[in-house]
Amino acid sequence: MNSRITSGRRATLLDVAREAEVSRATASLVLRKSPLVGTETRKRVEAAMARVGYVYNLGAARMRAARSRTVGVVIPSLSNPFFAEMLAGIEATLDEAEMGVIFANTRESLEKQKAIIRRMREHGVDGLIICPAAESGIDLLERASEWGLPLVQALRYVSATQGDYSGIDYFGGMRGAADYLIGLGHRRIGFVSGNRVHSAYQERLEGFRTSMEAHGLPADLILTIPLTHAEGMATAERLLEWPDPPSAALCFNDVVALGLLRGLHDRGVEAGVGFSVVGFDNVPEGILARPTLTSVSTRPFAVGRAAAKLLLGRLDDPAKEDGRLVEPTELVVRQSSGAPRGTSSDRT
Repeated sequence: MNSRITSGRRATLLDVAREAEVSRATASLVLRKSPLVGTETRKRVEAAMARVGYVYNLGAARMRAARSRTVGVVIPSLSNPFFAEMLAGIEATLDEAEMGVIFANTRESLEKQKAIIRRMREHGVDGLIICPAAESGIDLLERASEWGLPLVQALRYVSATQGDYSGIDYFGGMRGAADYLIGLGHRRIGFVSGNRVHSAYQERLEGFRTSMEAHGLPADLILTIPLTHAEGMATAERLLEWPDPPSAALCFNDVVALGLLRGLHDRGVEAGVGFSVVGFDNVPEGILARPTLTSVSTRPFAVGRAAAKLLLGRLDDPAKEDGRLVEPTELVVRQSSGAPRGTSSDRT
């Protein structure tokens, strides 16, 4: 097989690994003459280097050796357990690459985000993984490019087409959850959303609206609240007293949904019987609630792993094409959802 690179670009170690059908890590061990690699594998990798025209870049190697081997991770909240699980995925992957992590929390403040990025640059981080604060713009990517700072967007993006991104199919997850409730017989469904505008908010909202409109149902009952347990609790009263009240609610995340469960309980309403609740993120606390929470599983650990791998790939090859990895979702049905009262499948 002759796979010499002919596009004019320099062959990379990843090209070698693909040609030899080994991992990039194995190809790197061969390059460093590691005794951990067997003779046959070494010969196969060396032959692949010749075929693709790989030339070891000593200058680039020296630059890599001069790296800080630290990555900055910037998120909007440390209180949401979803972010903690995503951070675990990032840290596990970077730890395998023998790189350290610096975490920071913007609290959804653009000014704080700018200050954090400045401080991380001062500390010489090799790259950033960032869940952009609400209302962040494309200038976030433009500045990072000007600085030569590799940046991966996680969970939210400031451009649907530019930059590396690791995220979730929010649209599909929310549409599937709405379809599920409609399939149970619900015709009046509320959407309890966050009050911050960003790509994840827009995709969730569009998923809800698309499902409702596809079934000829109104998508007009949308409440925007701060994403806290307390606000979720307070929302119970608003939903129950709404003119033409809903029989179910989709929540932006599980923090709000868990608060709503408590608010319904305090008003004598049993979720899943008198009123259905569906969350989003499937955090571990959902199975501890009473009733247990139906929620959309979003695999935050996998999102974190993918974000870290995208960044490692960018560090290895700054000129590679942008990568966009989107994790699928899955609805996990538990006790907090059921058919509305008066239907044939009503659990009461």
